[in-house]
Amino acid sequence: MKTGTTITGLIFKDGVILAADTRATEGPIVADKNCEKIHYISPNIYCCGAGTAADTEYVTELISSNLELVRLETGRQSRVCSARTLLSNLLLRYRGYISAALILGGVDHNGPQLHSIYPHGSYTTLPFVTMGSGSLAAMSVFESGYKKMMSRNEAVKLAVRAVEAGIYNDLGSGSNVDVCIITRKKTEFLRNYKVQRRTNVRIEYPI
Repeated sequence: MKTGTTITGLIFKDGVILAADTRATEGPIVADKNCEKIHYISPNIYCCGAGTAADTEYVTELISSNLELVRLETGRQSRVCSARTLLSNLLLRYRGYISAALILGGVDHNGPQLHSIYPHGSYTTLPFVTMGSGSLAAMSVFESGYKKMMSRNEAVKLAVRAVEAGIYNDLGSGSNVDVCIITRKKTEFLRNYKVQRRTNVRIEYPI
């Protein structure tokens, strides 16, 4: 099962925001209208996944458990660079056969950080990133609307608009928008932050 996907992330004044659509596809068929694409890594780190659903879930759960063991041994907060290195090394080892394109975001003692990690293990570090089949439409929204030191509300609105651009311009993206807001003080995962269309609604067409 592929997740088609529009996933996005951006850095704002107080932290990092991740946003993703919720459609999963099997070829031309919509397999899941409410698939969860924002994955838990640690209390201060989350990760959006595009590609094959099983692969993205496997790699994020594996790295999450590794980081939890380190936290139990050291008693320290997980670092974003540690998660990035573990994910990058795992994907590099499999030379692209794991179909997982990831956006990793988190806040630690070095401040807010955002990385896009590609299936072959390479990564880039930018203030805003998009990945997935709807990434071009989402990137156009970021490039026209992003600015440094955005407020929380401004950043959430921009991230949602970027995902919606992917939903409206890509058949592999659709359904609802999930948002994750990570700051130094807390992490908020807003499941179905925006619902595109309610079910059981009758649509009237003019004759």
